[in-house]
Amino acid sequence: MLARKQRAPSETSEGLLGPGPAERARCVVYDRGSTFNVFVGKGQLIAGMDKALVGMCVNERRFVKIPPKLAYGSEGVSGVIPPNAVLHFDVLLIDLWNPEDEVQVETYFKPEKCTRRVQVSDFVRYHYNGTFLDGTLFDSSHNRMRTYDTYVGIGWLIPGMDQGLLGMCIGEKRIITIPPFLAYGEEGDGKEIPGQASLVFDVALLDLHNPKDGITIENQLVPESCERRTQTGDFIRYHYNGTLLDGTLFDSSYSRNRTYDTYVGKGYVIAGMDEGLLGVCTGERRRIIIPPHLGYGEEGRGKIPGSAVLVFDIHVADFHNPSDSVSITVNYKPSNCSLLSKKGDYLKYHYNASLLDGTLLVSTQSLGKTYNIVLGSGQVVIGMDMGLQDMCVGERRTVVIPPHLGYGEDGVEGEVPGSAVLVFDIELLELVSGLPEGYMFVWNGEVSPNLFEEIDQNHDGEVLLEEFSEYIQAQVDSGKGKLAPGFDFEKIVKNMFTNQDRDGNGKVTVEEFKLKDQEAKEGHDEL
Repeated sequence: MLARKQRAPSETSEGLLGPGPAERARCVVYDRGSTFNVFVGKGQLIAGMDKALVGMCVNERRFVKIPPKLAYGSEGVSGVIPPNAVLHFDVLLIDLWNPEDEVQVETYFKPEKCTRRVQVSDFVRYHYNGTFLDGTLFDSSHNRMRTYDTYVGIGWLIPGMDQGLLGMCIGEKRIITIPPFLAYGEEGDGKEIPGQASLVFDVALLDLHNPKDGITIENQLVPESCERRTQTGDFIRYHYNGTLLDGTLFDSSYSRNRTYDTYVGKGYVIAGMDEGLLGVCTGERRRIIIPPHLGYGEEGRGKIPGSAVLVFDIHVADFHNPSDSVSITVNYKPSNCSLLSKKGDYLKYHYNASLLDGTLLVSTQSLGKTYNIVLGSGQVVIGMDMGLQDMCVGERRTVVIPPHLGYGEDGVEGEVPGSAVLVFDIELLELVSGLPEGYMFVWNGEVSPNLFEEIDQNHDGEVLLEEFSEYIQAQVDSGKGKLAPGFDFEKIVKNMFTNQDRDGNGKVTVEEFKLKDQEAKEGHDEL
């Protein structure tokens, strides 16, 4: 429907002439395979036909009988119509317009909410059925299963359509009737549309934007507590529904049961989303409307048609920055808090683990048991090791752990989502002080000068694992020695024995046997 220059309608028409309101009529002439186009009441027809056509409706059929005095009289038409002939016409009116006509617009559906209307220079996407006044279909975007996409009011369309689309809302449906001099004029389009044809377009507007548009943000829910908002460089996890302006769903993270995870403001997503994700809080819901030049452009992508405005309804699950460390908030601290946890201490604690959006992952209280670890031994994620430092028995704190100090990009299948920020509410119940770093066993008193002989119970000059184990157990039971808390006794003892058994023959001799202070001087780490 491209616009082109129109010529003024001709004042003459081949056919029945005679003297004679100024409506332009198109009637079928069957043997010519074309219509008869003429102004009514302007002397282009015989008097009887001028009268007969007055008052007719499109698609009305009349049988007209015209006496000679209102036709060709006593002279007739040589070789065609004899003198004094009564003429009979079977007339079917298929089109009708007046030179003073304007574009007619009839809206038969309008959405309750209409935040924006079509203006000059807007770009629109719409579906249409194009018919003549008699209902004959000449074109349909529905049949092509593709919208018609164009600018409005800058000459890309026939003048009548340029006018008829102005003021429409997204989702609006209207009938636009266009007289031929605002359509394709006398010549038609050379294909489906004949000359002097009035056109009727049934239009449904699906999309609308202006090349000058930026993104539009509609806040739907902002949490009351919002201590931090996203900035460029943050990593965010969010759910979304992606639709076109007419509500057609093209994608949803909910259907995949997984958040969309990405960096903000670094070009990992389309430009409009990069901008729209800035300044959000955890738990916030917002609608981001993105014009195509900030989305997928003229070509579109997958289920997204070219030049489509995109609507994303997002829900922020969490976000963090790769430079973030563990965040610790002390909720309660006992008045007596002199003994603080440190690396190597054995801790028993309860915790509730959740995501930033409040989703509970696990609770030791619901499991009915404490969580027990040796602090700094790698038994928990790095962030938890950090979060449990310098804590006293009875203290309660909240520890927020970014994913690079938690379970990383992979998470834990079925338990912790990838790249998730974790929140632990912790209560320390018990603390057993550990040994100095590097020690698995220490003496509580003076070490016997005849230590090897005491271990070598059968005095054969060799100590076996069983002898070594019995001796260490006896020292622990009597309080003379202490093992690193939280570790398996047999594993510790076997490790200590292996360190002493330098030649690996399963026996320790007096030459091999050395205490920790002796080993330190030699760069070893033993008993």
